[in-house]
Amino acid sequence: MTSEVSLRPVTPGDLDLFEREFATEDGTGPFQWFGFTPTHRLRARHAEDGLLGPDGGMLTVTAAGAAVGRVEWFASAWGRPGTSSCWTMAVGLFPAARGRGTGTAAQRHLVRYLFAHTRAERVQAFTDHANLAEQRALEKAGFTREGTLRSAQWRAGRWHDQVLYSVLRADTPLWNEEPR
Repeated sequence: MTSEVSLRPVTPGDLDLFEREFATEDGTGPFQWFGFTPTHRLRARHAEDGLLGPDGGMLTVTAAGAAVGRVEWFASAWGRPGTSSCWTMAVGLFPAARGRGTGTAAQRHLVRYLFAHTRAERVQAFTDHANLAEQRALEKAGFTREGTLRSAQWRAGRWHDQVLYSVLRADTPLWNEEPR
């Protein structure tokens, strides 16, 4: 399955799919459900820049040619943004695509893309401390667990601890190789 996974720019039809698939907690899963949110800003941004800008972006995840989710990245900083910035990334898969290695492959593709097309030295991701599937996916994708961010995310009426992961450009030659 993972050799069939790829990334491509988001189309207007993908936005319709995202809106439909991620509209409820069943669609996002319990670790990504932040309540109902308007979609007009995402559509306006897509019309403006195709969801690909200097401060981040979004790509559609495909498996066997069909859209199965999305990956996103946004700028973060651990000091002054001009000298201490990195990318933070996230993945959201439709329920039918989960548990098949698709997320691992998509995250690996996104890291490879960001290292090839930006000057980033660091790509990071975080997930809920109870989201063991995503922690495994990040580790399989080559990320290193760095630690726990206590009470870092408000969701479902309470604060949740998050686990921080990162990969550095120099960590492994994997990022300079083409997918197999």
